[in-house]
Amino acid sequence: MKTDTAAGPVARGEGASLLEKIKALEPQIKAAADSIESNRCLPDELIDSLRATGLFRVSWPRTLGGLELDPISQIEALEELSRIDGSVGWIGTFAAISGLTAATLDPAAAKELFPTPDVVSAGQYAPVGRAERVEGGYIVNGKWSFGSGCRHAGVITGGCFVTKNGELVTDDDGRPEPLMIYVKKEEAAIELDSWHVSGMRGTGSHDYSLTDHFVPAKHSSDSRYTARRDEPLYAFPALFLFSHAPMPLGIARAALDYVYELGNTKRTQPAGRLLKENGDAHEVVAKAEASLRSARAWVFEVIGDIWDCQCRGEALSNEQRAMFRLCLVHVTRMAKEVVSQVYDVAASSAIQQNSPIDRLMRDIQVVSAHVVVQPKMYRPAGKVFFGQKVKNDPFF
Repeated sequence: MKTDTAAGPVARGEGASLLEKIKALEPQIKAAADSIESNRCLPDELIDSLRATGLFRVSWPRTLGGLELDPISQIEALEELSRIDGSVGWIGTFAAISGLTAATLDPAAAKELFPTPDVVSAGQYAPVGRAERVEGGYIVNGKWSFGSGCRHAGVITGGCFVTKNGELVTDDDGRPEPLMIYVKKEEAAIELDSWHVSGMRGTGSHDYSLTDHFVPAKHSSDSRYTARRDEPLYAFPALFLFSHAPMPLGIARAALDYVYELGNTKRTQPAGRLLKENGDAHEVVAKAEASLRSARAWVFEVIGDIWDCQCRGEALSNEQRAMFRLCLVHVTRMAKEVVSQVYDVAASSAIQQNSPIDRLMRDIQVVSAHVVVQPKMYRPAGKVFFGQKVKNDPFF
């Protein structure tokens, strides 16, 4: 039995059209699966196909040629892409949010870096670089990891702390001043042999660096993602973090699709009955469906509430921001549990390297390792519910 992922809001208009175009790519993506794993990146022709769907334009303003899709429609399309292939979903997701992060730049400067909305960015926003303030901009030095999709990006980003005369620039509370810099891809040194991992192999998340590189001030933002646009889509600086919801949702759905298919052929011992006739398997998949669907529904509830608030022009409450971060952690944890449960039910069928669940298990482990969705991120949300302030996290 192959289940329908549409157990939540249904995409309309341009969102529905994008979703159908993503579904139509499944044969091409499946055919490229081995190449994606072995070459550690997506084939150029697949990138071209993704671009042709309009996916890279979803978070860009209509006035700049983008689709400016609501976040729920974006999640639905990206969830489906992640169901088809985890690495493709990862690349597609972070390419899709380029318009949200580019909205922090002055529009004229953004146009210099992104001539069209089909140009995407890649990079790490953790401030591991140093940006020495000089006349007209910054001299940047740094080495960053996890540049997912950097081979196919047009713009490379990097998080930095600002320095002056070699000393960190701090605010009144002693906190370093963060900065996000944007450069053309050819300006950065990309280490193509730096991505050897267990899961999400096809994302090409290579290390990259800049050495004594001048970046004009107009090609930087304050790293708190304060947008310079008035449309609702850009009202909440941390909205781009919704990108951590569709990937685990899609991967977990793919795991359940796999076990339903396996149930038609795998026989359990010692009775020799088909897996689909096994009572233990019935219980596992029923609980897994309940966990995944409830987590998915909560994602859409939280995102829908935020989107309604943004459309009304209202500021989000601390509780709404906490719920947003909390639901991202929760859905990832639930998805990881679902994939693990399916792996256990598949038993010896799961340990084969060519088994789909083997790759899904490796992929969900990598998704779950991201700092945004690690279990420690429960704590800031808990602080908010106790009425306390969260420090040193600009997204709360």
